[in-house]
Amino acid sequence: MTISRREFVRLLGIAGAAGLLPRSVFAAMRQPSDLYEVPKFGNVSLLHITDVHAQLNPIYFREPNVNLGIGSALGKPPHLVGDALLKHFGIPPGGIEAHAFTYLDFDSAAAKYGKVGGFAHLKTLVKRVRDSRGPGNSLLLDGGDTWQGSGTAYWTRGRDMVGACNLLGVDVMTGHWEFTYLDKEVIANIGEFKGDFVAQNVRVKDDAMFDYKFQDFPGFNADTGLAFKPYTIKTVGGARVAVVGQAFPYTPIANPQRFIPDWTFGINDADMQKVVDGLRSKEKPDVVVVISHNGMDVDLKMAERVSGIDVIFGGHTHDGMPAPTIVKNAGGQTLVTNAGSNGKFLGVMDLDVKDGKVRDFRYRLLPVFSNLLPADAEMQAYIEKVRAPYKAQLEQKLATAGELLYRRGNFNGTFDQVICDALRVVNGAQVSLSPGFRWGTTVLSGQDITMDNVMDQTCITYPETYRREMTGEEIKTILEDVCDNLFNKDPYYQQGGDMVRVGGLDYVCDPLADAGKRISAMTLDDGTAVEAGKKYVVAGWATVGSQSPGEPIWDTVAEYLKSQGTVKIKKLNTPKLVNVAGNPGISGYPRM
Repeated sequence: MTISRREFVRLLGIAGAAGLLPRSVFAAMRQPSDLYEVPKFGNVSLLHITDVHAQLNPIYFREPNVNLGIGSALGKPPHLVGDALLKHFGIPPGGIEAHAFTYLDFDSAAAKYGKVGGFAHLKTLVKRVRDSRGPGNSLLLDGGDTWQGSGTAYWTRGRDMVGACNLLGVDVMTGHWEFTYLDKEVIANIGEFKGDFVAQNVRVKDDAMFDYKFQDFPGFNADTGLAFKPYTIKTVGGARVAVVGQAFPYTPIANPQRFIPDWTFGINDADMQKVVDGLRSKEKPDVVVVISHNGMDVDLKMAERVSGIDVIFGGHTHDGMPAPTIVKNAGGQTLVTNAGSNGKFLGVMDLDVKDGKVRDFRYRLLPVFSNLLPADAEMQAYIEKVRAPYKAQLEQKLATAGELLYRRGNFNGTFDQVICDALRVVNGAQVSLSPGFRWGTTVLSGQDITMDNVMDQTCITYPETYRREMTGEEIKTILEDVCDNLFNKDPYYQQGGDMVRVGGLDYVCDPLADAGKRISAMTLDDGTAVEAGKKYVVAGWATVGSQSPGEPIWDTVAEYLKSQGTVKIKKLNTPKLVNVAGNPGISGYPRM
């Protein structure tokens, strides 16, 4: 039997991780060209993208240095960062894959390896993998958060991404931020999408059933109340593959319900079990997969509770995991993956399916480096066309980055701080609050900060700002509520975002404490203690319950940046953390 160079190098890597071969030898043998050599295996190939957040062009994206795992999640994927992640997955430090999967030496590595993602480059990689598998032997799955995250997505109401996904060849998708457009726009976009949109956990409310305004939409089922098809079945490599959809379960809580007033969401794992059992007994598929937007911790718990699923392709929490987690359950086992964000990765799951069962698998999470993958001409032309009407506005220079500006991590990133500082300065506020979104691209030190960059960080359909008075107790309540969402030991009570970003405010955070007791020692930037009964002027944006009265956040940030020239963070309002020393989900954190 012969093996490819790629497989040989991988075997050497395993030996190195076991202490059988010096890691320096493995690192020296590693070649960038090996990244995309993925030998065909089995008869079913499932490709996976997720959380693209409308990034049509190549970008920079820094992985987190803080992704804390609490309770049973301590020390387990996805709660590993930096060297701990490399060690766990046997990835040698200092190379191209170490750069792809960690924040380590980001500045120098980004300069060396270049940008990631971009749909024209992703299209080249998708085509290469699918061609190597042969016609009819692969599916391309999209985990959602695709239609939101850029200026062009906002201005076209997600239609630019529908067209891009059609060109990419997406076969099946589910959603989350897709639902932050108006319900009519969601339905219209799904009508233009050439693949299947599936979600077993989205229903039409009872009081809207009989006068439901989308009766003609093919996904709506008046008998079950489901707003969308729960699953689809495809023939792949001679096998019947069932793909079940799991949309983000907390959409009306994390995002404005006013945009989608007639739909309910939820984890609904009991319903998921019924769907899987029904598929297994009636449709008799050879493979059952779930395309999920739960977030990885929720997927891991669901995999324990629901049997009969072969693979969960997960999204929402933006965790680029180099290998799947194998979860044991009553039906045997389920593979759980998560494929990062921003078009940075393509997951490739190859299955050997025989006699109605998955016999074996191979998995690779491929980083999409635009310097190593030529742009697909058709996709590049499409991207230039959809961006053309907005090109001058998007390319407007606002300031220069005096340091690395990034988001992604449990607490403030430097671009988050820019947003918070802008809110305070422009609105004359003492404290600012900004949502802990996990999307948002990175700007390297010395580069221009353009309106494109600002839209990448702020572009949502409820961008309005506010300036109001809040008591110290109210501010603490907000922090405690978000902190419980992030660090609740039960994944089903987590919604997947990060901690609310703050400006002008310091505090101590104990992630291991009970709910309502994690936040203490709140002070203003000048060291003045925040008093529970005293009122403070607070500026913020992205209110979920009702629309705020102020201008869109991108106008606020643009105004601030224009006044700065070169942007250097004067103070990063990261909290002091306690009781997390030794946690492998934190590295290089300044305040412990």
